[in-house]
Amino acid sequence: MNKLWNKSVALVLFIFVLALAGCSGESSSGSDGGKDVSQELTYAATSDIVGLSPIDTNDSVSSAMIEQVYETLFVRDPKTMEIKPQLAESYENPDDTTWKIKLKEDVTFHDGTPFNAEAVKYTFEQFLDEERAAPRASLLEPIESVEVEGEYTVVINTKEPYGPLLAALSHTNASIVSPEADQSGDLNEQPVGTGPFTFVEWVQGDKVTLEANEDYWQGAPDLKKVTMKVVPEYSTAVSMLQTGEVQFLDNISSEHLPRIESMENVEIDTKEGTPVYYLGFNMNKEPFNDPKFREAIAHAIDREAYVNQLGGLGIQNDSIIGPKVFGYKEEAKDAGYDFDTDIAKQMLEDNGYANQKITLLAANTGNYMKMAEIVQAQLSDVGLDVSIESMEWGTFLDTTTQGKFEMTFLGWSNSTADGSELLYPNLHSDNLGSSNRTGYDNSEFDALVDASRVSVDQVEREKKLHEANMMALEDAVWIPMHHGVVTAAYDQSVKGLELDPTGQWSLYNVHRE
Repeated sequence: MNKLWNKSVALVLFIFVLALAGCSGESSSGSDGGKDVSQELTYAATSDIVGLSPIDTNDSVSSAMIEQVYETLFVRDPKTMEIKPQLAESYENPDDTTWKIKLKEDVTFHDGTPFNAEAVKYTFEQFLDEERAAPRASLLEPIESVEVEGEYTVVINTKEPYGPLLAALSHTNASIVSPEADQSGDLNEQPVGTGPFTFVEWVQGDKVTLEANEDYWQGAPDLKKVTMKVVPEYSTAVSMLQTGEVQFLDNISSEHLPRIESMENVEIDTKEGTPVYYLGFNMNKEPFNDPKFREAIAHAIDREAYVNQLGGLGIQNDSIIGPKVFGYKEEAKDAGYDFDTDIAKQMLEDNGYANQKITLLAANTGNYMKMAEIVQAQLSDVGLDVSIESMEWGTFLDTTTQGKFEMTFLGWSNSTADGSELLYPNLHSDNLGSSNRTGYDNSEFDALVDASRVSVDQVEREKKLHEANMMALEDAVWIPMHHGVVTAAYDQSVKGLELDPTGQWSLYNVHRE
């Protein structure tokens, strides 16, 4: 009797322990980061990096990897788009041309050397060195000097007040590098920053491999290994995502969206972004220099019909400065010229432009060709004789810089998310013959943009940018086709990924479960 009772108790206890183990197993798989899942992630890119030095590169693929290895003094909060300190602790403006920045202490570069004011001074002086010719040197061009005031305080003096400085300092290309590593080697091939991941190898044309920085000042990341795999054909990358060979893609095109949406194992993240894509005119040629002609063209284009073909990957908005870019005000949303073919035809007739021959120049990439084909059809509907000329991206950029076009389609990523760094390079007369490809030359507009750059009063800057934006819309200098939506597709095991509206992303808070 006693033995039987003991056996019964033992059986009950055994079942109870099994039940507890089952409950425990359920809990761990959903809350502890998935210990049975490999903390490795492979990201597919359609082209290789150019290099891994923030000073010496200026392309989006390189920037994606640079973002994981290096850090900037300031960053934009991806939710609020407000600028906040990263390697900086705080800052103050003793006057309009002085920025005194206190740095975080006890941060080290991957090579063990200290992050301090000397490293910041070295980085920015290299960035501005004419012999080094940093591709994005214009970001910091207004800086006159950088001074060290103690080990963890740096003072930046600008030639004149420069309101967008914090935005410029949050740009990936303004990341702080290890002076010792830069002097002793090539940062493009052996990058050394302070970020959450350290460099392992770059096999050109194949992959870039990073690993967790176990000594990272904010704590080691959960991911132990990150690989950027070069997959030239996006359709192949999509197949690899479906099979689990890669776990992350970004920049989804409307062409591939339906296929990705059908995958049960894949999550899609979309966020209203900072890029703008537009139809531009060569204002050095007739009749494109006539505001009445440009206004007629604006009335002839049904941008809503175009945006509807993007599958949710574009936002319609008349404003040149987009909703996620500093300087935007709601008033600009509908400040352009409404779609009205009757008005367009009448204006063309009244101003002697009926049956005008036009060549649309477009880069031979998906969305630009889609824009060109839709606009060609719509302009033909109002009686214009329209043809399309297409060319590969590099040739296209050279051709438009040289002004060898009539009308063309272009975009701007707005990676600083600041309207001054949109209007100044693209539409200010200082940049005629270079980044001002359309040849817009308006002294009143220039004065407003200048005012937005030389003030450190952000309210005043926003006001001037809005005024400049409204002036450019009235002049129909650009016809915004759509404002971008940044996108990512990733395996359902990937958790914690957050896109920045500029299209950037960090893998620091990412894990797999």
